[in-house]
Amino acid sequence: MTMKISEDILKSKGIAYVQKFPYDELSKTSKNGKRHYNTPDGRQVPSVTTVLSATKDMTHLHAWRKRVGVEKAAQITQESANIGTVMHNSLEKHVKGQERRPGSNLIHQKAHKMANVIIDNGLKDVTEVWGSEVSLHYPELYAGTTDLVGVYNGAPAIMDFKQARRLKKKEWVEDYFLQLVAYSEAHNKIYDTQINAGRVFICTQANEFQTFEIDNYDHWVGQWYAKLEQYYKKVLD
Repeated sequence: MTMKISEDILKSKGIAYVQKFPYDELSKTSKNGKRHYNTPDGRQVPSVTTVLSATKDMTHLHAWRKRVGVEKAAQITQESANIGTVMHNSLEKHVKGQERRPGSNLIHQKAHKMANVIIDNGLKDVTEVWGSEVSLHYPELYAGTTDLVGVYNGAPAIMDFKQARRLKKKEWVEDYFLQLVAYSEAHNKIYDTQINAGRVFICTQANEFQTFEIDNYDHWVGQWYAKLEQYYKKVLD
């Protein structure tokens, strides 16, 4: 499905929409309660987040749930997910040159402000948009959806948006780097590109901005394929 974008509005923001590739949306399905994608070759492959969830060390998460209580942890997780969804929708509308409204309830208003922080501090350096909410897959292995593909600071890049309850340390966001290189590898495989830049834009619920970039592409690619191998060994056992 081709993305509909108001090019005039994007140009007014200094962004060029360039339809370089025929991005098609992949349908999602649930398999054993985990997200999978239906790929053009008729296969069902795990999502990038499914792979990462299945291979993640959950020690810290379990300790946090025990510390705050299961019910409170579920409430925090759900609220954060709701804010993240609305923030992503707001950013998607911005990237597509569509009208954005803050909404009437507190969740929507908070998410709108957070989206503005990412727009003002992160997207200002995006000069080309190739696609928004882009479905990508690596044949027979995995698939996923990245928030933005385009040109950032003069280089082709995969970009993702994240919300957080507090500022992050680099060692806390390794899964973000793994997501970025997974999407890059899939894009490079399907569209014969050489994207090796990735950036994540984060806004906390206190409207604090952070950004992290892939600083060693080969290292993170190696880590991603190791996770993928671990996942398939676990599934096949």
